[in-house]
Amino acid sequence: MRQKTISPFSITRRALLAGIAVLPALTFASAPLRAQEVATADANTTGLAVTDDTVTVGILHSITGTMAISETGSVEAEKLAIDQINAAGGVLGRKIEYIQEDGASDWPTFAEKAKKLLVENKTAAVFGCWTSASRKAVLPVFEQYNGMLYYPTFYEGLEESPNVIYTGQEATQQIIAGIDWVVREKGAKSFYLLGSDYIWPRTANKIARKHIEKLGLKVSGEDYYPLGNTQFNSVINKIKLKKPDVIYAIVVGGSNVAFYKQLKAAGIDMSKEKPLLLTISVTEDEVRGIGGENIAGAYASMKYFESLPNDNNKAFVSAFKKMWGEDSVIGDVTQAAYLGPWLWKAAVEKAGSFDIDKVRAASPGIELTTAPEGYVRIHENHHLWSRTRIGHAREDGQFDVVFETKDLIEPNPFPEGYQ
Repeated sequence: MRQKTISPFSITRRALLAGIAVLPALTFASAPLRAQEVATADANTTGLAVTDDTVTVGILHSITGTMAISETGSVEAEKLAIDQINAAGGVLGRKIEYIQEDGASDWPTFAEKAKKLLVENKTAAVFGCWTSASRKAVLPVFEQYNGMLYYPTFYEGLEESPNVIYTGQEATQQIIAGIDWVVREKGAKSFYLLGSDYIWPRTANKIARKHIEKLGLKVSGEDYYPLGNTQFNSVINKIKLKKPDVIYAIVVGGSNVAFYKQLKAAGIDMSKEKPLLLTISVTEDEVRGIGGENIAGAYASMKYFESLPNDNNKAFVSAFKKMWGEDSVIGDVTQAAYLGPWLWKAAVEKAGSFDIDKVRAASPGIELTTAPEGYVRIHENHHLWSRTRIGHAREDGQFDVVFETKDLIEPNPFPEGYQ
């Protein structure tokens, strides 16, 4: 069922996340691409859900289960982008309608819903997934039925699909730059690797370990726990015995709440940096559940933080909070999710068509000067050029940016020597 426009003041936030479209008239920091009038017969030659007036896309994230704490912000950001695009005239003169599905933190469900969106609903694009497990589950579906997925999460790399635009960072942009910073600036010599037990944390830590050892440094320990796990006291005791310089944490979803509270209860004061905690999985979205007081003093390696002072971001944060409430927060993946609809719009209008093959061909080189993170450009490998930043967690749930790379980092999902 396609969603129709209604007043944002007449429904609750829960209803929004259940899939009801809200399209207030918001504007973005700079002028969006001009909508083009193209005949449906020319703009849609493959039977997608495109009419003379509308184009239908899919939103596929977990709004229930352990990953809802992380993915809710992505849903909100994608709806905001769709809202703004519609307010500016749509895509090729057509308003965007969306069908939202819940992956429910379950990888087979993601695959099932992806097939529905592509085969039954014939969506022109899908914005979705968070974990690498969910992306790996839907990837064969998108490749078999030739759909286009805009995937927003920082991830382990080692993948390049013609049917995916990766709007988050791959490992070399996030992991290597972050480790280099903590070694250079904090003198770190030993690391304890900790993650949730699925493909992204394990592969990311494999890359981290190789880089740490390449630098002649030590990995003191490495442990993994199932998604949704809430008992970390045993590994915290091991960390205290090993006394690493850095806890390198890739715990995801709701497990973060238990992990950081138990760290604090065990007497590990992150503000003292003994050990220092560096995460590549906790954004402002997760901190909202963790509590700023439980993570203050930790560091995060990301490409985006809500506190970025540039004009693009100020406009984005203002619009996001106007739509979703002043108490809402914006993390790295939320911002990357926001980029998806804008990058898709730009590719469609460059191609003059909604056809997947034409959008794919038009995507490399697409740039977004209005990105909240500053500026992004799609590489030929379907990843984005971007900067890496290090944020220092504050008690109020925000981060102070203490470092950023001077130049954009070229995405390299298959780094030599790290596979």
